[in-house]
Amino acid sequence: MKEARYFFVPDAGQCTELPPDEAVHALRVLRLQSGDEMFLMDGAGSFYRAEVAETSGKRCAYVILEEMPQHRVWAGHIHVAMAPTKVMDRVEWFAEKATEVGVDELSFLNCRFSERRVMREDRIEKIVVSAAKQSRKPWMPVVNAMTAFADFIKEPRRGRKFIAHCYGEFERKDLFNELQNVERDADVTVLIGPEGDFSADEVRMAEDCGYESVTLGESRLRTETAALGAAMMMQLVKRNG
Repeated sequence: MKEARYFFVPDAGQCTELPPDEAVHALRVLRLQSGDEMFLMDGAGSFYRAEVAETSGKRCAYVILEEMPQHRVWAGHIHVAMAPTKVMDRVEWFAEKATEVGVDELSFLNCRFSERRVMREDRIEKIVVSAAKQSRKPWMPVVNAMTAFADFIKEPRRGRKFIAHCYGEFERKDLFNELQNVERDADVTVLIGPEGDFSADEVRMAEDCGYESVTLGESRLRTETAALGAAMMMQLVKRNG
């Protein structure tokens, strides 16, 4: 029995062809032909069982055989915003694993002590698409462009908002304990700073904007580890059933 082949097609139910990059993979790598079965994922909660209708050059047309709405396994909106590390491999690792775990939104912050101030979000989007297909995730996280820290915290956001840092001068609560007191269908945003942490002034600014200071435990974590840990904590307390 052949393994099911999944392709990411935004608005799959309204389209009739695979996107160019997916078509190349389907035709040149997997060598699909007319009549072959495949599965499409729209990244917004639905899978589609489809059949290759026609191939021509780099184009792959399909017909929908069955729409397969998926059950959402977590409640609320899970948003992780982190300062990207100097080494892009570590950022890409986080994006891949966070997608596999399940999050709704990924943002990247330009902070006072940031090691990286320029980043291509399209590169992260490709990692996210690949991870979603590999892990069969019906919902794909939104990837936002890098934003200045001060601008990010001023944007209105629903639900609870947390900033994780290591400053003992601020009253910090345990993130996992706080998440267990959050209503399951409430939105949650967690900010993770750079290797040198947020500045104390940034923490004060965030608290003035409604963010709550938290700790992720006793261990001092690398940026991408802390960000993934926060995502996993949110998943654990917000899963349905």
